[in-house]
Amino acid sequence: MATIADAPPVAVTLRDILRSAVANGASDVHIRPGSAPLLRVDGELRPLDLPALTEQQTEQLVLDALPTTRDRDEFLSEQECDFALHEPDAGRFRVNAYRAKGAAAMVLRHVREDIPTMESLGLPSAARDLAMASAGLVLVTGPTGSGKSTTLASMVDLINRERRCHILTIEDPIEFLHHDRLSTISQRELHTDTTSFARALRSGMRQDPDVVLVGEIRDVDTLRTALQAAETGHLVLASLHARSAVDAVNRVVDLFPVAEQRQARASISESLQGVVCQYLVASADAEGRALVTEVAMRTPRVRDAIADVDKTAQMEDIISEGEYYGMHTFQQDAVRQVLAGRITVEEAERVVPRTADLHVALRRAGYREQIAGTRP
Repeated sequence: MATIADAPPVAVTLRDILRSAVANGASDVHIRPGSAPLLRVDGELRPLDLPALTEQQTEQLVLDALPTTRDRDEFLSEQECDFALHEPDAGRFRVNAYRAKGAAAMVLRHVREDIPTMESLGLPSAARDLAMASAGLVLVTGPTGSGKSTTLASMVDLINRERRCHILTIEDPIEFLHHDRLSTISQRELHTDTTSFARALRSGMRQDPDVVLVGEIRDVDTLRTALQAAETGHLVLASLHARSAVDAVNRVVDLFPVAEQRQARASISESLQGVVCQYLVASADAEGRALVTEVAMRTPRVRDAIADVDKTAQMEDIISEGEYYGMHTFQQDAVRQVLAGRITVEEAERVVPRTADLHVALRRAGYREQIAGTRP
């Protein structure tokens, strides 16, 4: 159980909680009445060695965390609020404050200022190729907490180190602080610097960017502008909630009205440079988590599958046969990591769409002979 060093004898401040979170390597902090503050470490929630918080304590902690009058007014009127918080000796946090059963609560995600490299994250070499593309749309997808923002930050950092260009980021909120290296970087935050992704994107096209990062594609207006930017010679990096490459294509197409979806498929097929889908699972050989990915690249067969609704379902097979182009499916990457001892079969089953196919692929790869007692 985590502990707080030098905690005050009567009450623990938010700074104490956040300092403890950083010291314990937590990615998130949960503050809610009825329990001690919870830290998410290596994917698991662990309580701090503290008494359970009361409703009055969580209310005060949330109000103390809100950085501006605007944020406080929004929380009190809307009962929820997203904001960024910088705490001395602890760092930067992305925060969502909300009410549950009438009581104040919040979740704080630690934003590390040291940006990990793509290699340290375990991203495939194809992700580096996508980051270094001169133009087009690159999507990074996965569920909440799968590390999409970290992957995008590592891509921006790579470009920053290797290209002389202007990088514009539009984020909600800013999660990693970038400093100019070879590139110059303009970071804009939703609600602080702009009112919407779509508006910031439209305005951004007049700011002479070479690379644009869109924190998340949430609506058709943002998607339209992102595609227009990609079609006019800009590299657009964006995140999207999608389970696989096929799901990513279907989701972006479905953002358009039905009458426009045929044309949208044609536009997406020409602009999309690639998709990196990712999941974080428990690591088998060390503390922490391992990244499992699926990668689709812009090839003639992939473009045809995107453009033709009757062929989109074939994308998984096309990806599985595209190793030469740097492509692989979740199943292929999961099998590789199980054989290497990085993840267990049980963790691989959480990622792949069909566990029976995973077991067949593992047997064909000789997994049963390598490790006794393997599940059939």
